[in-house]
Amino acid sequence: MQENSLWLGSLRAPVKKAATGFAGLTALIFIWLAINKIISEDAIGMHEMIRPSEGGVIVLIMLFCIAATLLLTSIYLSDTKGAIEDEPHGFFDILSLVTSRIAMISTGLVVLVMFYEVVSRYVFSRPTLWANELSLWIAAFLFLLAGQYAMQQRSHIRIYVIYDLMPRWAQKTCDTISVFLICVFTFALVWGGYNDAMRRMMRMETFGTAWDPAIPGTVKPAILFIIVLVTIQAISNLIADWNKDPQHHSADDIDEIEIENIRKTLEEPK
Repeated sequence: MQENSLWLGSLRAPVKKAATGFAGLTALIFIWLAINKIISEDAIGMHEMIRPSEGGVIVLIMLFCIAATLLLTSIYLSDTKGAIEDEPHGFFDILSLVTSRIAMISTGLVVLVMFYEVVSRYVFSRPTLWANELSLWIAAFLFLLAGQYAMQQRSHIRIYVIYDLMPRWAQKTCDTISVFLICVFTFALVWGGYNDAMRRMMRMETFGTAWDPAIPGTVKPAILFIIVLVTIQAISNLIADWNKDPQHHSADDIDEIEIENIRKTLEEPK
């Protein structure tokens, strides 16, 4: 198990056990809350889940278990490299891999929330007040973290037509200018949005709906924080790629792994 570890090494197994333990505890608390919702009129619901002061200690424990499960699972999954992923180099690459796994899990959570809403609405005729807003809330962080992962993997949109014709010193110059412009953009964004983000966060500004989640109070600060992480990742990429041999790109480049996966899918018996 440790031989395939990217960075956890001997901690890989303990992290997996801790993630499994918190996931099990989260499931048990969820089952208890669900049963209590059926048998009690004063049970804790989704309204209280985003208001720990109203939900009490059990809500705090539930939220902590969810956060611990998400974080530990993401750390464990980040210790494995995907077939088309680049090797991580340094702390910030590993951090981006961890956040990318959070985004990956968040995709599944959005699907589960929307599935619950569809079943509740069209099977039991009991639509929720929270499913749509929760999916928006999760998706906001998903897209932000996906941008950080795209930067780490160098998979953002780039045009190589002129870049590939340049000598290596000119390519390095272009890369430096690109990162400099990213830094300027980040500085301007943080400079212009910091006060507004802090005001929203300090008063935990809500969405103004029936469920009333604190989407503005959390997403606006997250935008500034994650764009700073994206910029740090861009600087890290520049340093890591500085002494690499030049890479040339072609419209004829084919991802052999992806082609093989498509071929296997088509050959499977129906």
